[in-house]
Amino acid sequence: MNIYDIVFYLFSIITIVSAVIVVTSKNIVYSAFSLMFTFFGVAGFYVLLGADFLSIVQIVVYLGGILILLLFGVMLTNKITNVQIRTGSVQIIPAILGVGVLAGYLIHVLINTEWQSFSKQLPNNSTIGDLGHLLITDYVLIFELLAILLLIALVGAAMIARKEEN
Repeated sequence: MNIYDIVFYLFSIITIVSAVIVVTSKNIVYSAFSLMFTFFGVAGFYVLLGADFLSIVQIVVYLGGILILLLFGVMLTNKITNVQIRTGSVQIIPAILGVGVLAGYLIHVLINTEWQSFSKQLPNNSTIGDLGHLLITDYVLIFELLAILLLIALVGAAMIARKEEN
């Protein structure tokens, strides 16, 4: 077992444990913070796969945008403080069955797989330069139109929020 495998298993444990906490926690703030670790784990997988640009996008978009927006929405909303989250016992049996089938399949794969075939080195080249070159040359029109569309959406959201205050 090399360092690549150890880091992969570390990210796997972080991602799976935090995803289970997201689903099972009755406190929505704890779920949101566990979701942060799940997003970090997925970003770690992208780094291990050599997709450094996707890893940065994962961190910036999901952690910097969606998760922070979710946390502010939860913390600044007064109506959400007394919400009781209940999970029914009807979903427990299918969940146990699904986890059992998945565990059996994973054990089968672990027993019958040659581990040396999965050992690989991280690539030395980066995908960011190629993507940046394509955005500036071949896809510059689409890139600029998307920027204008996002600007229009931002101005529209500000106008809607301002009209409700008056």
